[in-house]
Amino acid sequence: MKRLATAAALIPFITYIVIFSPFPVFAAVLTAIALLCFVEYCGIVAAHGIAKPGCLGYAAGLMVLLIPRADVAVIGGIALAAMAAGLRSRDLRSELPRCGALVLGVAYVFASWRCAIGLRALSPYWLFIAIALNWAGDSAAYFAGRAFGRHKLAPVISPGKTWEGAIASTFGSVLSCLLFAYFAMPGVSLAVVIVVSALANVAGQIGDLCESAFKRGAGLKDSGTMLPGHGGWLDRVDSTMFAVPVAYGLVALARMWNIGG
Repeated sequence: MKRLATAAALIPFITYIVIFSPFPVFAAVLTAIALLCFVEYCGIVAAHGIAKPGCLGYAAGLMVLLIPRADVAVIGGIALAAMAAGLRSRDLRSELPRCGALVLGVAYVFASWRCAIGLRALSPYWLFIAIALNWAGDSAAYFAGRAFGRHKLAPVISPGKTWEGAIASTFGSVLSCLLFAYFAMPGVSLAVVIVVSALANVAGQIGDLCESAFKRGAGLKDSGTMLPGHGGWLDRVDSTMFAVPVAYGLVALARMWNIGG
């Protein structure tokens, strides 16, 4: 019941923020979610016995998320700054894991959400699809997995997931996105919708497994406790943080090639 209540509260809020809110409101909410995700990521890092990214990680992440025209050079600069900051350390054996955790966290959390800004600039409806396809996919995977699940998808990482559930998740995402696009996005190519929703769903499932692997390696059940029934923010948006960059790249390519995206 807690899970359903949390979802019932979040879905209308996220729908408004993604599709209808002014950009400053959208950016503020996105920044808050990114920071909360990074807090939980830092907790997972610490549980692995690695030094938290600290203030440099937060500053670098906000720069990636918010500065205009951020590109790959920014990530390179962050990596160099992280290495330079480690020159004062007395424990040099800890520096490579610390630098790696900082750069990975900035790319994983803040660069993923930066793609949400880019995708919304192309179309808020496409961003809504990139987020909502995980909701539909999770529901389809749950019911199909319980009814037909026989073959384990990743038994070491997530014993409850099955190949049957994963396939149902992809089909559920594609069908729900086609239905939404048909009514809300006239003129968009349904073939593009199929490709984007299918590949973004697969990416989202990989993202869910990656976050589960991080937690299992750290001996944690959830990334946090802020969302009753869901755990933490990372537990709720781990799929989205993989799906949004994939959707953004594909929609941008479709626009560039003028094929109905």
